[in-house]
Amino acid sequence: MNLPEQPSGSEPPARPSPASMRASDADRDEVADRLREALAEGRITPEEHAERIDAVYNAKTYAELEPVLSDLPPEYAPRPRVDLRKEPQPLAPPPPQSPNIVAIFSGAERKGRWLVEPTTNVSCVFGGVDLDFRQAVLSRSEVTINVNCVFGGVHMIVPPGVRVVGSNVAIFGGNDLPEDDTTDPDAPVIRLTGMLLFGGVSVQRRAPKEKGGRRDRHREIHQLHRRHREEMRELQQERHEERRQRRDERRDRLRELRDERHRGR
Repeated sequence: MNLPEQPSGSEPPARPSPASMRASDADRDEVADRLREALAEGRITPEEHAERIDAVYNAKTYAELEPVLSDLPPEYAPRPRVDLRKEPQPLAPPPPQSPNIVAIFSGAERKGRWLVEPTTNVSCVFGGVDLDFRQAVLSRSEVTINVNCVFGGVHMIVPPGVRVVGSNVAIFGGNDLPEDDTTDPDAPVIRLTGMLLFGGVSVQRRAPKEKGGRRDRHREIHQLHRRHREEMRELQQERHEERRQRRDERRDRLRELRDERHRGR
């Protein structure tokens, strides 16, 4: 069958634009669902919702439906969110403090955000010092805490991931250090040096926001003092034993001399 030829010079009829095409009931219901979601999310008021619903069900083409959703985000597009959090401001380095901490018949402490010098000297005589490194800023990857204590104690709190190395000398004293919790060779290091004479250093590992009970702290101090008393008691017993042995040796020597004189007569 031959189709009728179109007259020369004539153009094919223009196709209607998508916006001018007729909308179906399913299209109107879909737009109404979007409006209900917008009402539930607080994007439009109940009055605006009622006006737009009337416009939806009176619309005949897609062009009449588009203005109803023009100021609402697309159905599957990421919704913009309001972030009320302020941008974190870079913290300024803490002001430097004296690298020397002294506690004589008293106590001293460093806590919060403080600058740890390459070497911090701690001296305590019949006193105690508390050092909290959880918010401290280390001036180097390895810092030294030089502790010299006589009948005193130092209590330290370090965060996870920090190594504590004991390189000090203890005479009738000692260190109570936690085990390493990291294998990172570049982990920060706190090195203990100095001398402990009837004193001790106790180190705890604790998260920055973890709080230790006062009862635990008192228990640690009590255990430290008890250990010092036991060491003192042992030292006194050793000295008493040495004096007794010397006294017995002198008595035996005098007995030998007396026997020699009697034999000489």
